[in-house]
Amino acid sequence: MNVSDDGLLPAAALFHGFSDPNRIAILRHLALGEHRVVDLTAHLGLAQSTVSKHLACLKDCGLVDSRAEGRASVYSLSHADALMAVWSAAERLLELTGDAVVLCPTYGVDTLVPAS
Repeated sequence: MNVSDDGLLPAAALFHGFSDPNRIAILRHLALGEHRVVDLTAHLGLAQSTVSKHLACLKDCGLVDSRAEGRASVYSLSHADALMAVWSAAERLLELTGDAVVLCPTYGVDTLVPAS
């Protein structure tokens, strides 16, 4: 089986978009409603450059939309309902796997270093 012929690469790219804790935090915060970069930096305690970098990534992935409001951009989720379904499924998988995911030597929490 050739992974690239099986349509798995787009799925892997999607999950790679979720692979940074900062991006997940931004997405979860945008689930509460529209925000400007300055709002997200204040709420999440992240640097403006970090938030901007991750928003650009999420926008390139089609997960986030933006619109101009004065001199600022306002960001929102592109597909809020679908993203909520993904969060629900992820929470269910985390319930089922328990510490297995957390303690995994390859992808567990000790291997995660949030990008700044």
